[in-house]
This record gives sequence, structure tokens and C-alpha cells, in this order.
Amino acid sequence: MKRRVAEDHGTRSVRDAVGKVLTARAVVDDHGTVTGWNEGAERLLGYTPAQVLGRSAASLLAEEPAAGEFAALSALPRWHGTLALRHRGGHRLDARVLAHHREPEDGSASAGNWLLVSAGAVAAAGFGATETDKADAEAVAMAEAEADTTTAAQPPHPYPHSDDALVRHGFHDSPCCAISVYDTDLRFRRSSRLGQDALGLSDDDMRGLRLTDVLADDPAAEKAERAMRLALETGEPQYVENRSRAPGETREHAWSVHLYRLQDPDGRVLGVASAGHDMSEQHWARTRLQLIAEATARIGRTLDVTRTAQELADVVVPELADFVSVDLLTSLDTLPDWPAEALTAHGSITLRRIAHQSVYPGVPEAVVAPGEVEEYPEHSPAVESVRAGRAVLYQMDERAIVDWVAQHPVRSSRIRDFGFHSAITVPLSARGATLGIVVFARHRHPDPFQADDLVLAEELAARAAVCIDNARRYTRERRTAVALQHSLLPQRLPEQSAVEVASRYLPAGARAGVGGDWFDVIPLSGARVALVVGDVVGHGVRAAATMGRLRTAVRTLADIDLPPDELLTHLDDLVGRLAMEAEGARRPAGDGEISGDVGATCLYAVYDPVSRRCALARAGHPPPVVVSPEGTVELLDVPAGPPLGLGGLPFESTETELPEGSLLALYTDGLIDSRDRDRDIDDGLSRLGQALARPVGSLDVLCDRVLSDVLPEQPADDVALLVARTRALKADRVAAWDVDPDPAAVANARKNALCQLDTWGLTDASFVTELIVSELVTNAVRHAEPPIQLRLIHDTSLICEVSDASSTAPHMRRARTYDEGGRGLLLVAQLSRGWGTRQTAKGKTIWAEQTVDPG
Repeated sequence: MKRRVAEDHGTRSVRDAVGKVLTARAVVDDHGTVTGWNEGAERLLGYTPAQVLGRSAASLLAEEPAAGEFAALSALPRWHGTLALRHRGGHRLDARVLAHHREPEDGSASAGNWLLVSAGAVAAAGFGATETDKADAEAVAMAEAEADTTTAAQPPHPYPHSDDALVRHGFHDSPCCAISVYDTDLRFRRSSRLGQDALGLSDDDMRGLRLTDVLADDPAAEKAERAMRLALETGEPQYVENRSRAPGETREHAWSVHLYRLQDPDGRVLGVASAGHDMSEQHWARTRLQLIAEATARIGRTLDVTRTAQELADVVVPELADFVSVDLLTSLDTLPDWPAEALTAHGSITLRRIAHQSVYPGVPEAVVAPGEVEEYPEHSPAVESVRAGRAVLYQMDERAIVDWVAQHPVRSSRIRDFGFHSAITVPLSARGATLGIVVFARHRHPDPFQADDLVLAEELAARAAVCIDNARRYTRERRTAVALQHSLLPQRLPEQSAVEVASRYLPAGARAGVGGDWFDVIPLSGARVALVVGDVVGHGVRAAATMGRLRTAVRTLADIDLPPDELLTHLDDLVGRLAMEAEGARRPAGDGEISGDVGATCLYAVYDPVSRRCALARAGHPPPVVVSPEGTVELLDVPAGPPLGLGGLPFESTETELPEGSLLALYTDGLIDSRDRDRDIDDGLSRLGQALARPVGSLDVLCDRVLSDVLPEQPADDVALLVARTRALKADRVAAWDVDPDPAAVANARKNALCQLDTWGLTDASFVTELIVSELVTNAVRHAEPPIQLRLIHDTSLICEVSDASSTAPHMRRARTYDEGGRGLLLVAQLSRGWGTRQTAKGKTIWAEQTVDPG
């Protein structure tokens, strides 16, 4: 019970004592004027704040300082010693003073100030001491007397003197633990040698001061003092970790500190002790590992060279450097690789700034802006490091740096203005190729780079170099694929009068790579037009190349006027053969490619402006959308055939009538399938229909609106969109006659054709048209089967068609000198812009097209 009461009394005493402000504190600006004065300073010298603020600090001295004595101290971070002060009562008072020089908090160039702290007069209980100081001294004496009495009451130790010496040396000479003892006012009483070295002061200099006095304005000291107070009040040991730098030190230390209350056997609180272990090496090793782990997670998240370089710069600032720049060789712009041995020649090297970062906003230290090119002379640190192929640590006063910056006034002024003191240059090398260089520099961080920092910089640069090289190789492959894809897509849509068309192609982001989406508009015979949209499985150069082969095959098959279902059947056979070739030469996917079987989807439509009918077939492709002239949106019910490449399954075509002015939209699945859980294909189709239904001035504007309304912000796949508005040929632009299967009917066919040309005002084409009609009708009468029909179409050109019930197509041949026939089709081919044969449901049609005057 007595022990518990003693503990309660001790805790209350601690709480009361710690709350007192016992240290004398004064603030003096760099001009020597007193600007701050606390209660402790008033008790020490007797002046109230009103009496001393604004006065010269020299007026408080008992002795006149020597000229220039204080001016010499302005460059020091801290000063300590004994000052002879003049008490308000007139007597002299010698006091130990610790002075901290503090820079302006806003970092401006304005003057700072000095914080002066003192525990009181040198003879605290003598002349000039305050009543409180005397009482404290008496309490200490009583405590020591009581301790002596207690010790005397204990049984005698067999080796008392040697034991005391062991205790003192064990406390004072600990090589790994900084131990300090504080009284209940949290004032220093004694520290071990390591503790004194860590704080840069002796016991005599610190005795009577608090930790926050010794390390002024240091958050670590404030944190430790709060833990001391808690240990005193609760009796529970406290543990803190902090980082601090003693005045005059250049390197920050990491400390692991245990704080515990001291009390006698009766439970009376005597003070608090701290035991700190310097964990700097472990701390910096852990920090370096954390930085490497962070770099691994943050660098190389994209396949973009610039972003990857910027990620490296962002990671190392400010943890490792205050400024960093990443430059790549300009030779990489034209050459795929630049081997290290190619850099051994003499001369300068040209580098392009890719990224940089600084502890200051806007990177004001930079001499070269991102994207700019600068030539580095032969003996500059950057060139020496690149040519040597190793990292180099420089101090700014080294000869190599001084000679280099002397040739560059702007760089020299930046180094001087910002106070650069050390730098590391690390070449960027990956897969045997030298890519560029990274420069790490410090100016705000007071510690110069060490050997461990050099190793860390090399590790970070090596990791970044691989990521940059991956991004560079991918960019090169993607650029090749994009160029290939663009060369395979229509550069401009062909002129034709069947439909008004507009198209858009939107490649996916860099992560997906170039895809195999394509579209095409193919003019056909009889003023018809074919509309095609397709999508090859996968991404990369292989997909783009496959797309080009399929597009070429579609144009070839369309040129022989195959119906949609037959065209897809032939295309399916081609994709199957391509898949077999790929299976035979299977290899791992390269950069920017997705491995897998060759496959594709396709939608093929043929529109006839004469009959206003459209025939369609699809192979695993989304169905087209039709918007009527009245604005009704309809998803055409086209039979869903299998994707191309499966083989053995039939394709079906459907035919529908499209009134003039109807809107037909063909697209790839990337437009409606966002791969987002919140949006499915039905939602995409609904958005597409709504976007198409709204009236718009032109089809180009409509395409842009569809992409903006339907697509997410970052599409996951390529998008191809082809929109067509149908036109119709008026009835007076088409003339047709049935022809009897009699040679005498040829003359009547010529007569009908000439009369129609006269009606159309195309008499200039009469001679050629008469010859073509005569030849084609004669062949049909002689070699084909009825019914036979002659049709003339006046569009942007003049088209002559002869249809019959025979499926045998004529062939042009070279007639010998004495042959009576065989020259007719040769004449047709020479006199017309084009000719050909197309199969129909009831036979075939032979056509010839002429160019006519648009007027």
C-alpha cells in the first residue's frame, strides 16, 4: 500500500514538473535584435518581454564583444559556450548558452535568426540563481543524500570501488548504445560517450537542457520527448524510431530508441532514461530495398518509351536524388540497335532528353527540355560514362566536371545557383546495346552520394534499361505494324454512284497492339457496289499481314462477281489454308503479337441501285444496322454463318430491299463490345442504333458521333466502321429489250441501242456501242441459250449487258491470221474501259463498260 501511494505521488509530481517551462529561450535575428523572450529567460535575467524585445542582444552582455567576433559565427549551424550576461539588477551572470542558427521557414533568401537556450547560471545555487533553481539544487542534494543513506544501509559489497568503476565505464563507454539520463523535468543529467557524440555536445554543455533544446525545431526530438513524458506518467517503457541529423553532420542517422522510467525501491520517480541504437546502415539498406521494390512495381507499366523513362525519374526523386535526367542516343531514331563497341570511337555524342524530374516544381535546374537534342563533348562525364560502360560518381569540384561546365555558361550557372555538389552518371544498356544515360544529382540533399548510392543507381538504371528497351522494341514493331496496316487499308474510297459512303478506323491502345480489322468498298459491274467489313483474330504484324491477304482475296473474288455466300465459302477455304500454314510453322509470339490459330469474321454485302436490293452474308460477324429514310432502326436478320477458318459449314445469304436514302452501317465487334462488366453487346447495339437514328448533315459527322457516343474512353479493341447511304438509278436511266434467238434480231438490237443513245444524248458513243452490242448479242444468239436480254445502263459510265440462260462463259483468244472468227471479244476489250462475265441464278451476264462525257 505504501509502495502504491508512493507511485501515485511520484506520477503526480512528474506530471507537474514536466509541465513547467524551465529553460531560458531567446530569439535573436541576424541583425542582433532580440525578437523572442520566454518566461525562463525572464527568470534568468530579470527582464520582461516588453523590456527586452526590440533591443540589441549586445546590451545584455556583461562584456563588450570583440569586433567581428559574432560575424564569424554566422556561417555555423550551431554554437555553444559560456556567455557573461548582465542581470537586470546589474550584477554579472555567467551562463552556458546553446545557440541554433535557423534558416527562414519558407526557404527564401531573407535573413534567418538564432535560437538561444540556457539551463541557467553556471552556479545554479549561487549568486544570481533564481529561487526555483535553488530549490531544484536543494532537491537534488537531498536526493543524493538519501541515496547515500540507502546505499549505506545495504550490506557491504565485496568489491565496492571496482563495481562503481565498472558501472561508470559500462554506462559511459558503450560502443553501440547511446544512453542518456534525464530528471523528472526531462532535463539532461548525463549521457554516454556515444550519446554525446551523436548530439555533438558534452555533458557539461547539455546538462540542464531538454532534448528539444539541444535539437531545436527537430520533429524527431519532439517525438522522443512526448514518449519520455508518457513513460514518466505511465511507467510503461516506450519505443520510437526516428531519423535526425545533429548540427554539423552531413548524413542523417536512423535511431531505434527505448525510453523507460527510473525509480528507487520505494517507487519514487527519479527520471527517465533513453537507450538509442544507431540503425542507420540497416535503415538505409531497407530503404534501398524498398526503392528497388517500388521501381520494379512502377517502372515498365506501359510500353511507351517516354512514359517508362519518366517513371524511372519519378521513382528516384526525392528518395535518391534531387534531380535526374534520362537521355537516349539520337542514333536510336534511325538504327534499331547501337552496340556498345560502336561507341568506342572518339568524338562527341548526341543525346535526346526523354524525361527528367526534380524536387522543385517545373524542374528549373534543367538545361535541356524534353524532346530537345544536345551534343555532349568528348571528355564530358556523360560521354566518358557511356563509353566506359559503367557508372561513375562525381563531386562537382572534380576537374572533369569543372572543365566540362566551363564550356557551358548556362549549365555552370545552374550548378552554382542550385548548389549541386555530387552526381552519378549511369549508362543505359540492355541486351548488349547501349541506349543512353541517366544522370542523378543532389543539391538540396546535404549528403553527397556514397558508394552504396552508386550501386543502387546502377540497379535502378539496369531495370529501367530493360523496360525502355522493351518499350522501344515494341514501339518499333507497332510502328511497322501500323504502317503495314495503313498501307493495306483503302487510302481513299473509290468513286461510285450506288451509295454515299464514309468510314472510320480507330486502332486500339498500345497495350492491345495493332489489330486485323478492315473495310472496303468495291465497285462491281452493272453499277453495283460491294461493301465489306472484316476482323482477323489477334493483334500484331501477323494479324495485319493476314488482314491484307484476306482483303486482297475478297477483291479478287468480288471481281469475278461471286454472290455473297459463295464468296465467303472461298474465303473460308483460304483462311483454312492459312491456318494450316501457321500450324506447320508455329512459333512463340513475338513482340506485339498474340499467338493463336488464324481466324477471321466477315460481312459481305452487294447493293444494286437499279433494283434497290441488297444481298448480304456474314461469317461470325455482327449483323448490320439499317436506318430507313423515316428514321426506323432495324438490325438486319442475316443468317449467322460460322467464323472463317472452321471449314465444312455452309454460308447463307439473304436479300432485302433498301429504299433510296436508307442508311446501312457495317462495323466490327470492337464498336459494340466494350469488355466492361457494366456494358454488354446489347447495350452497345442500343447505343449504336440511337446514334445512327439522330439526323445529321453528313456521313463523316455521323461516323464521328457514333464513335463518341458508343465507344468508351479507352477502347479495348480496334474499331472499323463503314456507313453507306443508298442511292437509286431512275427508271429513265435503264433500258432493256428481249432479244429473239435469231441472227436477224442482231440488227434490231443495234437499232434499239442507237435510239436509246440518241435519247440520252450520247451519240458520240454510238459507233463503239453499236459494235459492242453487235458482238455480244451475236455471241449470245450463236452460242448461248434463250432467253436473251440486252440492257443499257446510263450511270457515270455507259454499261452494256447481254444476259442469257447459258452458264458457259466466253473466253478471249488471239485469232490467227486466216481465222474467220475469234476477234470479237478482243475488239470489245480494246474499245471498252472494262468487260467481264458474272454468273446469275438463271445463267450469266456479259457486260462491257464505256467512259462517257459527264456533260
